[in-house]
Amino acid sequence: MNEALLRSLTPSVIGILVRRGADFAAAEDAVQDALVEAVRVWPAGPSPSSSSRGDPMRDPKGWLVTVAWRRFLDATRADTARRRREDLVDEEPAPGPAPAVDDTLQLYFLCAHPSLTPSSAVALTLRAVGGLTTRQIAQAYLVPEATMAQRISRAKRTVSGVRFDQPGDVATVLRVLYLVFNEGYSGDVDLAAEAIRLTRQLAAAIDHPEVAGLLALMLLHHARRATRTAPDGSLVPLAEQDRGRWDTESIAEGVEILQAALARDRLGEFQAQAAIAALHADAPTAEETDWVQIVEWYDELARLTDSPVVRLNRAVAVGEADGPRAGLAALAALNDSLPRHTAVAAYLHERDGDLATAARLYAEAARKAPNLAERDYLTRQAARLNARGRR
Repeated sequence: MNEALLRSLTPSVIGILVRRGADFAAAEDAVQDALVEAVRVWPAGPSPSSSSRGDPMRDPKGWLVTVAWRRFLDATRADTARRRREDLVDEEPAPGPAPAVDDTLQLYFLCAHPSLTPSSAVALTLRAVGGLTTRQIAQAYLVPEATMAQRISRAKRTVSGVRFDQPGDVATVLRVLYLVFNEGYSGDVDLAAEAIRLTRQLAAAIDHPEVAGLLALMLLHHARRATRTAPDGSLVPLAEQDRGRWDTESIAEGVEILQAALARDRLGEFQAQAAIAALHADAPTAEETDWVQIVEWYDELARLTDSPVVRLNRAVAVGEADGPRAGLAALAALNDSLPRHTAVAAYLHERDGDLATAARLYAEAARKAPNLAERDYLTRQAARLNARGRR
């Protein structure tokens, strides 16, 4: 039985246990135990004693529900401090087809509860909705498994008292999924691909233009993934990427989803970001990019978010559309403590022909870079301009 099926069934199985009376934390633990059992049993087919559990080959969801419910019963009966809950477990539901109710959407809302920190919400979403193990999540975030286990346990305790049928905030769920997407790839879990899978799942459960906008944005960004780094791991700027290697199928799907969302005339920030990404994807070469339209979309995005980071990116677009001095004028209105402000200033000064200032700013930006790859790229830019100045 493939892992994708197991992970896709996880949210609805948790939801069924919660509706039967388990609290969220206990339900999630029981389902994780059932998933481990499934990995052990399913590849070899049903065991001789599996008839009372149903046939996993014919009804995998029902099998998981039965096994998870038994794990929950065992844990509850073993916990003397929770004997007051025995009335929930006097009779085990008879094996049979699992209910058709899909609680995936409620799990998204629960895992993105506003009482959780962003990192905890991401971890809980990957575990409860994504079906990933604690080990997989820890590897993806490059932290010890024990650390991630504590983070997930705290998150589960935080939301265990929340009613399962309370309405959730779609915007919070989307922010959590976008955080997952931006983590990219590490360990044996591709978080960008996982975020796309989860967002597709959310789009199937809720008809919302911003959900579609986020899915389009992810697809358009992911389409360029293979060209973002050179074989040695160094960064390749958008203008220098090999556009012939972009994933045209993902681009076409992203554009189609975006157009349908925009046609509903309920613009949101993810739709606006996707529109910018689509304009980059549509340009056959960097020189043919429609920067005027991109500036207009950044204006819309700034109106929606009032984000200084958006205004920083807009300054770059203005520099491309109206010339570097116009870009520098837009940049001057922003706080120079913004992340990557110095790198943007360096780029615009280079475009304006002030190579000495650009070289100095590239070196300064390299010292502030948040990661090694970006630092190396900026250092190379400074060295390149310094070498030109010595000729």
